[in-house]
Amino acid sequence: MYEENENRRDAYEKLPVYQKAMEILELATKISEFMDDEINEKVSGSELKLAKFHAEEMLNNAYIIPPKIAGAAGVDLYDIKMENAAIIRKAARELYVGCNGFALFDLKGLEYLDVLREEIEAFRIEFAEWVKTFNPWDYIIDRWGLFNPPGVEYDDHDPDDDL
Repeated sequence: MYEENENRRDAYEKLPVYQKAMEILELATKISEFMDDEINEKVSGSELKLAKFHAEEMLNNAYIIPPKIAGAAGVDLYDIKMENAAIIRKAARELYVGCNGFALFDLKGLEYLDVLREEIEAFRIEFAEWVKTFNPWDYIIDRWGLFNPPGVEYDDHDPDDDL
């Protein structure tokens, strides 16, 4: 069992999309630490909470991405893969857009946010290529109707129900 888990981990850790996600996490961590120091030094009053929120959210979104890639890589079912992909996309987009929140404050190091945005853009391309590898015909019907393959509806009869 331990060997099986090791093989699974090796498989997703070798994915270019996972490797890029880990680079983004490392970069976001360093930027968040730097920004936290800047925020403590230059921001006060009610803006302090807002600035700290932006730094925390940046890190939270970066931490969501790698485990969701691992989760999607560890299953075959299309709807589960797509659910994880949607969460990854949301976190990456929030990370990208969240960089703008720091512009509200007079902080040093805003150029590091441009580097993070460039990495997220490179991740987006890896992500899109990775999602293309999902097999839409390895599915169970998503009764919520969000992640069914083209032509499959949430209320379709499932032949497996007849077994």
